[in-house]
Amino acid sequence: MKKGDATTKRNTAALVKPKIFIDTDVLIAGSASTTGASYVVLQLAALTLVECIISQQVRVEAERNLGSKLPQALPAFRVLLESSVRVVEDPSVAALKPFAGQADKGDLPILAAALRSGCHYLLTFNIAHYYATTEEIKIVRPGEFLVELRQQLLDFVSR
Repeated sequence: MKKGDATTKRNTAALVKPKIFIDTDVLIAGSASTTGASYVVLQLAALTLVECIISQQVRVEAERNLGSKLPQALPAFRVLLESSVRVVEDPSVAALKPFAGQADKGDLPILAAALRSGCHYLLTFNIAHYYATTEEIKIVRPGEFLVELRQQLLDFVSR
């Protein structure tokens, strides 16, 4: 094996594709504008560079809010659903119990779905609604995630 081959193998093994749970507000922002961090994250998912997951609750809330406030964004929303996200089932009431007290009542199913899906990140603009007690997941805004991802990529290529 050539020296370059060993380096490539080592670097490849160290990089893990981020698994991201997208909250309703981020999905709406990514559907409504092509200039923000939310849209960039969803485009990274369409390119399969990150994995984006939403729950049925997020899908329904986003579609309802877009339909009533920004109906012109519904076509982009539907394209993003098809190309950028994987939809998982909402957790049952019983499945929420281990996560009690770690998010506002309405957001607890979102946190539970993110953790049950094995997500590394939960992207939201409503950081204050979440108080996760685990280090399994980071709760950040889309722009903060992109800064972290950029640094991870820079660290990866500079090895």
